[in-house]
Amino acid sequence: MAGIGIFLATTFLGGFLIIYFLSGRVEALGGDLRDLQNYQAKIKLENEALLKEQRQLQATVEEKAAALSMMSDELGNIESMMGISPEPEEALYERLDTASQTAQEKRYMLTAIPSGYPLQDPSVSSYYGMRKHPVLGTMKLHGGVDLRASEGTPVYATADGVVEWSGNHNSGFGKLVKLSHNFGFATLYGHLSKPIVAVGDYVRQGDLLGYSGNTGLSSAPHLHYEVRHLHRRLAPRAFMEWSWENYDVLFTREEKIKWDSLAKTLRKTTVPLRPERQLSQLAQASSVTSS
Repeated sequence: MAGIGIFLATTFLGGFLIIYFLSGRVEALGGDLRDLQNYQAKIKLENEALLKEQRQLQATVEEKAAALSMMSDELGNIESMMGISPEPEEALYERLDTASQTAQEKRYMLTAIPSGYPLQDPSVSSYYGMRKHPVLGTMKLHGGVDLRASEGTPVYATADGVVEWSGNHNSGFGKLVKLSHNFGFATLYGHLSKPIVAVGDYVRQGDLLGYSGNTGLSSAPHLHYEVRHLHRRLAPRAFMEWSWENYDVLFTREEKIKWDSLAKTLRKTTVPLRPERQLSQLAQASSVTSS
């Protein structure tokens, strides 16, 4: 009996010591857990502060970019205020004498330069200009127009050209098609669900480029459409409203392009030689060959 008592006492004492030891470990682990939770809370606060600072810096950068873009658009006015305006014969803006253009020249310009809408049933939801970005929530220059379009709406080329970009773009446009046209023009078609053209493809005005969607920084399905000239974004409205019946609208409303110079170059390339001049040149070529 004495041996059993000693055994039970030893077992009880051993169990007590083990429980005491484990309790100490649990308490220590609890302290470590509290330290980790405090550290985690501190890291979370620091991350929130960094994210807030990042958003503020991003907003500042966007505001500066928008301001620079607007300043670029108003460069002529700034030069005038500074007294360094170019001479009249060197003016940046040149009007086009449309009355002197032939039907052939007009038809060519209407296909070589962006004209009309990229959708069959267009409806503008947001025009070119400064606005509050629907996703970022900051004031930002809207460099094109937004056209209402449910996902899968066909998107068409507004001028003859070559595909410069087709696919995902890191600018916020999502899936994008960019066309390069004659005379320094380009058009962009953003937030597509599915482009169907590839880089290097040649397209004609009215060819299918892809289907509208909601990719990139977009709050709802639509098409973002831009017109650019020499990498400078232009207000697309005059180009979209430009047509054979409304031919003068573009040249009276878009004054940032040397239309007269463009037309003179166009006339040299599109107007055929007079018959007598062709015969004269053929005779000269024949005499050179025979000699």
